[in-house]
This record gives sequence, C-alpha cells and structure tokens, in this order.
Amino acid sequence: MSKNFVQELQWRGMVHDVMPGAEEHLMEEMRAAYVGIDPTADSLHIGHLVSVMMLRHFQLAGHKPYALVGGATGMIGDPSGKSAERNLLDEKTLRHNQEAIKSQLSRFLDFESDEPNAAVLVNNYDWMKDFTFLEFIRDVGKHITVNYMMAKDSVKKRLSADAKEGMSFTEFTYQLVQGYDFLYLYQHHDCTLQMGGSDQWGNITTGTELIRRIGGGKGFALTCPLITKADGTKFGKTEGGNVWLDAERTSPYKFYQYWLNTSDEDAEKYIKIFTFLTQQEIEELVAVHKEAPHERALQRKLAEEVTTMVHSKEDLDNAIKASDILFGKSTSEDLKGLNEKTFLDVFEGVPQAQVSREELQPGLDMIGALAAKTSFLSSNGEARRELKQNSISVNKEKVTEDYLITEADLINNKFVLLQRGKKNYFVLVVD
Repeated sequence: MSKNFVQELQWRGMVHDVMPGAEEHLMEEMRAAYVGIDPTADSLHIGHLVSVMMLRHFQLAGHKPYALVGGATGMIGDPSGKSAERNLLDEKTLRHNQEAIKSQLSRFLDFESDEPNAAVLVNNYDWMKDFTFLEFIRDVGKHITVNYMMAKDSVKKRLSADAKEGMSFTEFTYQLVQGYDFLYLYQHHDCTLQMGGSDQWGNITTGTELIRRIGGGKGFALTCPLITKADGTKFGKTEGGNVWLDAERTSPYKFYQYWLNTSDEDAEKYIKIFTFLTQQEIEELVAVHKEAPHERALQRKLAEEVTTMVHSKEDLDNAIKASDILFGKSTSEDLKGLNEKTFLDVFEGVPQAQVSREELQPGLDMIGALAAKTSFLSSNGEARRELKQNSISVNKEKVTEDYLITEADLINNKFVLLQRGKKNYFVLVVD
C-alpha cells in the first residue's frame, strides 16, 4: 500500500489508541475495517462524523471500508458512557433507518464502485436474528470469562458506587454481541480491523480476543479521541439538541452556523478532523488566521468545507446568504430567496406579531405596523420619530411614513421583516 493510513490519522489528531502491529498490517496489502453505527434514528448527527471520516480516509488509502449498522445491538443498548438503556426498535423502523443512513454515508463512501475496495453496508441483525440464545452462550459465551468482562472500564463505571442504576444482564452481554460482530466479519469478510471512539476500546478488544480464541487469527483495534470542546460543553449539541446531517432536522443554515461559531482553539483541531484539506493547506490557513483572528478564516473554511461535504455547494451558498442577512449588506431580493425554514432559523427568537391578510389589502400603514398593531415600538410618537430619522426598514429597505405594506412585500407569502437601526428586528406573520 502506498498511503499510510495510520500516519494520516495521526497528524490529524484522530488516533487515541492503536494496537501494536496495526500500522504494519495495513501497509502489507488491502485490508478491510469496520465501524459500528447505531441506527436508533433515521439520520446521523455530527457526533458520528469522526468515525465516518475514518472510514473515508481508510478507503482513500486503498482499503475496504465496512459500515456496520447495529440493528441487533441497537435493540439492546450500549453501556459505554450511557447511563440509561436505549429504546428498542422494531424491524420496520430499523430497515427505514438503515436506508436513510446508507444514503447519507454515500456522500462520504463509495458503495457503487467496481473497485475491490468499494464500501459495504452490513447490519448485525442479519446474522444475529437466527442465532438462538443457547447457541450463543455455547459457541461464544464460554470463550470469555466473567472476570475478563468485569475488568472493562465501561462495565466498571456502571457497577461503581457512584452509578445511579445497576447494569442489566442485557447491557452486560453487549460487549459479547459486539465482539461477535468482529469475529463474524473476520470470518466472512476477512475484516481485520475495528475502529471507533475511545470509549469503544473495551468492546473492540473483546472482539480481537474472540478472533484469537475462536477464529485462531489476529484482529486489530484503532480508536479516535472523543471530540470535546475547549469550553467544556458537549460537542455536536446545541440548545435545540443534536446537530443532524439531515437537512429536515438541522437546516443547512443552522449546520453552517454551528461550525462558524466554533472557538479558535476548536476550529484548529476540527479542521484537521472534519475536512480533507492537506497538512500544508491547514498550516497556511492557521498562519493566516493567527495574523487576523477577528476575520475567522479558520472557522469560515471549516464551515464551508463541512457544509458542502454534508449538504451541497448550493446549500452552502444559501447558508452564507442567510448569514449575510443578519450581519451583512443584503437586499429584499435576498430575503425573498429564503425558504420558510431558513427564514425562521435566521430570525429565531426575534419578536413576532400576527396581522391578518385582510389588513394588507388596502395596505398597512407604517405607524400601525410599528406600534398600534404590533407594539414593536412603544408608541405612535416613537414610530413617527424613528421614521423621520430614516432608521426604519421593511425587508431591508429604508421606508418613510407614507409607505404602505402590501402583499407584494411578503416573504414566502407569509412574512414581513421590520427593522429599526442595524440590530433591532421584528417579524410580521400574516395569517
């Protein structure tokens, strides 16, 4: 193999632990590796992105990536770092989620190629569903001692005095089920490496142990650090919850904003992990950023690269346009180009008032729009004053007291944006 996969991940800060011999093993010939993905939703979120990027780098280095959708394990729940058990899924939901996840993964991994290293999606439910409990404890369980399982950090945490709840037998056996996945992929797909977050090390090494004891072979483990934020808050979370890859769950505008708002310290770390820019490109960018941090060159590039990769160039352009509406010079045409979801995202938290469509028929006068009907400004007198001072805009364009708001002003046939000065916004919602 020409490209050193482990070295590529190392300079990007994407290696937490790697089993001795893994690097040499990967340099010998094309190998297969997998990452497990939990299918409890029909979209990935940016917490999944690190392991997806690992698979992408793996394929770029000439190796064969497997994405394992944990249909069976998703029905159980994973003890590592999770204090509560997950909800169980039925098979129909599972299949729907699997298809949605595959379509998102295909933006990163090449499933369609005729090359020998084309990506493959597998679901552990397919080999676990007909495996009886008695067969499992006979063929798999007897090879691993309880002492071995108890020594794992993920188990210790749940059994410690601090843990609020005990650990169910189901969760306790999770590492055996995940370990069996590795053995199965080793035996049926010649898969010799499992990758995941550093909290998965215990489960992955149980798999290498089963490969040694039952398969008589050697499996390898590689984990990446859990992504953190410099300020201690959780990566990939906002007040509204997860940052999803699905545009219906997290709009491209909000997605773009999430990356744009990262701190300098985090942006320097994330641009190595979440983009395919080269080491030289990143070093040059960091140097530019340090010269003029206020211009946020790192954050802009990071947000552009990730938004284009997950969504599209068009979505990125729209997100930048939407961002400019709040912070830059934009026109009523730009506003009217926003779809309803993006408009509401951009002006989230901005006060609103409802007016009826009938009121727009003759035209709504500015005093009514600013004060009498909406209370955007405290009185008709204040409204007149602000209009005289030329500080009121309708849809980003300055207006005078004799302006009338009509249906022609509607954005998405529903909204009108009022503004006083640069920073004060108000949304009229027409019903």
